[in-house]
Amino acid sequence: MNDAMLPVKRDVRRSFERAARTYDEAAVLQREVCARLLEHLDPMRLAPRRAVDLGCGTGHAFDALARRFPGAAVVGIDIAPAMLARARDRSPWWQRMLGARRPALVCADAECLPLAGASVELVFSNLALQWCEPARVFAEAARALTSEGLFLFSTFGPDTLRELRAAFAQVDGAAHVNRFVDMHDLGDALVQAGFADPVMEMETITLEYDTVLAVARDLKAIGAVNSLPSRSRGLGGRQRWRRMTEAYERFRRNGVLPATWEVVYGHAWKVPPKRLADGRQVVSFPPKGAR
Repeated sequence: MNDAMLPVKRDVRRSFERAARTYDEAAVLQREVCARLLEHLDPMRLAPRRAVDLGCGTGHAFDALARRFPGAAVVGIDIAPAMLARARDRSPWWQRMLGARRPALVCADAECLPLAGASVELVFSNLALQWCEPARVFAEAARALTSEGLFLFSTFGPDTLRELRAAFAQVDGAAHVNRFVDMHDLGDALVQAGFADPVMEMETITLEYDTVLAVARDLKAIGAVNSLPSRSRGLGGRQRWRRMTEAYERFRRNGVLPATWEVVYGHAWKVPPKRLADGRQVVSFPPKGAR
């Protein structure tokens, strides 16, 4: 993806730092998508020793991952320290007092993971990929995963916030909504990174609001604000906001305003490398007597 279409990392971190206090209350969609993503694990045979929650935010998925994989050490990674502080406080006080096993928390960029190669069996990521360059995240996940390790993620597709994008397009030509990658391109990038037979799914979830201001407040409360390098740096102004609001009102149906989210789910297994770094081909021989 062109760097001009990628969110600016320092601005992403700043947005989520500011949203840490309001995130849990406003993240209705994020919790629902997380529950649906976890259901994708139901048919999979997996017993990881270490599982990474990549872009863990306030740690909403920690309990579910611990119940599903009681023998696994969970590592939560996020770019925003304030989000990790909330995740740390999520554990009940009595668990902390008794020294119960809690997730390890690491502040890091998903595109540069502080993990040893082949050190984890599962990378789980709920709605974090859209803030990154997907190919870089996939390459890092492939490096950190053991052979036959699983990468499971959700993200947003190009139809996300289409109403807001269309409304702003009636005002000016500036980018007001972050860009989202098509799921077919994500599948291709997974293969390029060394994953096998990626499975991609998509669904549309529509949230309903009374006003455009309510849409904007929810986005700000979860940290999902425009972080593109080409965005306008000045104040929007009442005139521009009024024109955008009028344009958004054209989408009103049955007394409510829709906000569309195209949710993409994907998973793929890491496969053993076919070539070494020096170009030599890797040839596997079955154990003696195996068929």
